Amino acid sequence: MDEFVAALAEQQAELRDLLAGLEPSAWSRPSRCEGWTAGDVVLHVAQTNEMAIASTQGRFAEFMTDIGRDLGPAADVDDGAARMVDNERGLTSDALRDRYDRGAMTLLELFDAGDPHARVQWVAGELSLRTLTTTRLAETWIHTGDVAEAVGRDLVPGPRLRHIARLAWRTLPYAFARAGRPLRGPVAFELRGPDGREWNFVPDEPAVTTVRGDGVELCLVAARRVAPNETGLSGEGPDVAAVLELVRTYA
Repeated sequence: MDEFVAALAEQQAELRDLLAGLEPSAWSRPSRCEGWTAGDVVLHVAQTNEMAIASTQGRFAEFMTDIGRDLGPAADVDDGAARMVDNERGLTSDALRDRYDRGAMTLLELFDAGDPHARVQWVAGELSLRTLTTTRLAETWIHTGDVAEAVGRDLVPGPRLRHIARLAWRTLPYAFARAGRPLRGPVAFELRGPDGREWNFVPDEPAVTTVRGDGVELCLVAARRVAPNETGLSGEGPDVAAVLELVRTYA
């Protein structure tokens, strides 16, 4: 569990350092999340960190019931997230920064102390605490990029993104099931990390589809921040196009 918690801690710190240098006006700049400012993105990360805290403490259902009572029924996950942000939009930049910091540190402490194999509830259903840790890593990375793009900052991808690429690979059955599409056999990823190292994820059974290319690009495609045809990702097998269309790292 240590390496997963350490990766999340590094990602949280990257966002924390980015926010520390922002002028108040920067929080109002539009982000690549449609209809959201940079501040809205930070609020969403803080809110979903609080959801994850509730999950690790065994009160996820209660948390979501309270949210539903305040906001009403949501059409889907994206609608629910939008309603949550709408409900609390308008906090000051200092309040947003402090709320993110407190939640991030609390969540990190809970993950560090928890059993990585313990089953917890999340938006997509039941998963292990280790998988929830990686899910929070993925979402924090995605939204760190959203804030950085909004304020004109460049970020350097690091090796911790390997965990995100592996999450995208492991959750392909979920992604296909969510879309109501058939996955015609095991899939392998043969990727390169930003340091040139191989990120190979190979199924137990022989792969019928293999996706190859840059690991960071794969993560961006899974995050819905880059279209597959804007990358150098390629592969062979019957599901290459469908994998690149459906791969994701979030609920």
